[in-house]
Amino acid sequence: MLSDRDQELITAATEAIKRRYRNDWQEVGAALRTRDGRVYAGVNLDAYLGRMAVCAEAVALGQAVTEIGETGIETIVAVRHPKPDEPDQTIAVVSPCGSCREIICDYDPNARVIVPNGDDPVVAPITELLPNKYIRGPGRW
Repeated sequence: MLSDRDQELITAATEAIKRRYRNDWQEVGAALRTRDGRVYAGVNLDAYLGRMAVCAEAVALGQAVTEIGETGIETIVAVRHPKPDEPDQTIAVVSPCGSCREIICDYDPNARVIVPNGDDPVVAPITELLPNKYIRGPGRW
């Protein structure tokens, strides 16, 4: 069961994408809570050249790092706004992509991530979502 603080993050991500939704351009919102308790939200930045797109989680993290530096990620969540022609118009929690899992883990290997689990999202440690992460160590790379 999610805590009130977890629900607050889902609400912040949902509000961000509701404000900035643009079909086939901005469809994902994210929110994170830093270890000092501040909440930052962002939306994905799509691009005509797909590989240039930036995920909402990275935008939210970038805002936090820009404003207060690297204080760590307590919890992070992403939500997806459905396209106008989808029958279910519910904004729902989505799992972070592989690149986002990497960046979340790089910035805080103890981060919690809210992920979908049927109708009831759950919280998972980022290390469970990214097993066997490549880590640069002495004598490597």
